[in-house]
Amino acid sequence: MKVELSKYRVIPGKERRVDAWIDALKRRYEEALETLEREEMQVEVIFREVEGDEHFLFWFTIQRETGADVETSPHDLDKVHIDFWNECIDKTYEPRESVAQLALVPRRISRAAGWGETERWLDEEDGSAS
Repeated sequence: MKVELSKYRVIPGKERRVDAWIDALKRRYEEALETLEREEMQVEVIFREVEGDEHFLFWFTIQRETGADVETSPHDLDKVHIDFWNECIDKTYEPRESVAQLALVPRRISRAAGWGETERWLDEEDGSAS
């Protein structure tokens, strides 16, 4: 299991495009859920932060190790996502990756997700569940 929190900077002037992208995901919510299956994405949450004049997006994800890459997706929404990414994410900004130290998940949720009992503890080196 991969548990990740990544921070990316939005290219200045693309803030309204980010608004439009988030709105599109909300309108196409059911379609977005379908894209998660092939990626074996268990959870995906997008956060936004503003620091002064800079805008950042954070992706928090829990994904199985065997999930397919978004780049290989046949889904139209994933193609739109890649276009958004190429247009709006600042590639000169080194993404910030947080390292998960501990994941506390109630047993009923862990069992329902098929994670097992031992996967609540995370490896300190890479944030993967042990």
